Amino acid sequence: MARVELVWSPRAGDVQQRWLDVEEGCSVESALRGCADFMAAQGQSLEHLRIGIWGRQRPLATPLRERDRIEVYRPLTVDPKEARRLRYAKRGERIVSRHRPKARGE
Repeated sequence: MARVELVWSPRAGDVQQRWLDVEEGCSVESALRGCADFMAAQGQSLEHLRIGIWGRQRPLATPLRERDRIEVYRPLTVDPKEARRLRYAKRGERIVSRHRPKARGE
């Protein structure tokens, strides 16, 4: 047996997390189908979902190992660039990134 973590967010601000005990080497698909809470919350088939392990997108046939973290990604509701523009307009100040160096003369 292997213990894996399943994390999904049915809606913004709501993150669900479950620990699952699965057979060593079982696929992501069989682990998801075995979680009743997750399957009850889904309105679509698994083939249409974006699923990853530790932040990297993986197919449903991927075998699982001990302590893997299965992440189910929601589709984007707004373009990330547009969301940043909206946050800027709401705050009314310049958004400064820590990782971008300032231009010379500033």
